Amino acid sequence: MKAVSFEVKVGMFILIGVIVLIGMIFSIGDIHFIKPGYHIKVLFNFANGIALNAPVRLAGIEVGEVDNVKIYYDTSEQRTKVELSTWIKSKDFKIEEDSRAVINTLGLLGEKYLEIFPGESEKTLEEGSVLTGIDPVSTESMTMEVKELLNSFKVVMERLEKGEGTIGRFLTDESIYNNLEAFTEDIKRNPWKLMNKPKGE
Repeated sequence: MKAVSFEVKVGMFILIGVIVLIGMIFSIGDIHFIKPGYHIKVLFNFANGIALNAPVRLAGIEVGEVDNVKIYYDTSEQRTKVELSTWIKSKDFKIEEDSRAVINTLGLLGEKYLEIFPGESEKTLEEGSVLTGIDPVSTESMTMEVKELLNSFKVVMERLEKGEGTIGRFLTDESIYNNLEAFTEDIKRNPWKLMNKPKGE
């Protein structure tokens, strides 16, 4: 039997080292040849800036991540939509068919994530199932609503200052105030008038 050459020994040593190194990388990085869990799709009309790899939470617990974001035109509804492909990392995490999905923010200016609130249905979502999310309110829409509210308040105040409407006349017409003050003083002096019914009643 021929002795194993030095080159073969070195080659075997390097091969074993590479195999061990690859095993450590897959172990530390939680990398799998076959990815466990399952995927579901969540549809939105407005995604509010959610990005790839954003966390997915179920009942407040992180159960996966967004692994693809796609924008497309829905010909049936004739509008642009956003499709989030989400990876749920274990089949033990069951999501009911009537669950609600929303896009939330960690803190006021924090990271966007997908929050799923469990439903009550006995049927659960499976690989490739589609869930329709609840669209978040955009910051621009909120700003516009506040602006419109302030404008309406400004118009009301301007009308009051001009004496328009019953309250406006009351605030600006001194005669109404004087008459009311005189009536109040008269009632204080003669409270019996409140008990005196006019004739014919």
